[in-house]
Amino acid sequence: MKILITGGAGFLGSRICDFALSRGHEVISLSRKTYPELEKKGITCLCADLSNPNDLNNINFNDFDAVIHTAALAGVWGNSEDYWKINFEGTKNLFGKVKNSHIKYFVYTSTPSVVFGKDDISNGDENTPYPSKYYTDYAASKAAAEKYLFSEEADVQVNAIRPHLIWGPGDPHLIPRLVAKARAGKLKQVGYGDNLVDIIYVDNAAHAHLDLLEAMVNNSELNKQAYFIGQDTPVKLWDFINLILGKYEISSSYGHISFKMAFSLGFILEYIYKFLGIISPEPPMTRFVAMQLAKNHYFSHDKAKKDFNYQVKVST
Repeated sequence: MKILITGGAGFLGSRICDFALSRGHEVISLSRKTYPELEKKGITCLCADLSNPNDLNNINFNDFDAVIHTAALAGVWGNSEDYWKINFEGTKNLFGKVKNSHIKYFVYTSTPSVVFGKDDISNGDENTPYPSKYYTDYAASKAAAEKYLFSEEADVQVNAIRPHLIWGPGDPHLIPRLVAKARAGKLKQVGYGDNLVDIIYVDNAAHAHLDLLEAMVNNSELNKQAYFIGQDTPVKLWDFINLILGKYEISSSYGHISFKMAFSLGFILEYIYKFLGIISPEPPMTRFVAMQLAKNHYFSHDKAKKDFNYQVKVST
């Protein structure tokens, strides 16, 4: 197939590009700028800002068979308008072009955060409802985009994949943040340290996107579905963090704080930062981070195994 991959130079997107090439697909990356390292691999680079509809007018979407939409603004803090403009409006603009083209398949990179409110999620599945309240604009904007895609009537198969805490070579988020905080003496264990979470190695997440896409081609019934994916088993978050710190030869003798205190501190800091209009740096604690560090959030992957033979190719 001829596959358009948004965010093709990103952490996840670049691995999807690599594996799509290895499977014999023709790959086109859509980002805000060109990337010579992609072009050297034989990947065509197109430039556009998804949040600007006029940029997309210059692209002939009839040239493609499928879209894998990974481009997004991630994070726990920042300008609310940016999250909504990129994650929600950008997705609407992109799909508006897709549904008026010859493209038949659309895979959306979502996140388990779309169902995370304030409670533990233990072995959750795809019937887990969206929460009534979100604690980050990232989660809220991604959920809105997912709902939009599932509500649109179009001659396009659309499915969402929800990889949880992606890590591996090139990780710009999870491991670098942990290492930086630990080295600065700012890392604190929140809660009792026994909470279980899903994680996923980047190669497994990348292969899953392509496995889903290829399954969609062979099964027209796969439409408007969401899928949780992760490693074979969840990890105890703080044991996993200690393992990472050990690999970097960083001491794991950090401080501890109760969940209740961390959540309250996050609430106060969020109020102060919003009142003062501070976008960067982010608060040292937020309510969402406190919950992510102390609560269970892991899921069943049975639906993905059943519908597109999801497999963990690289073990933890």
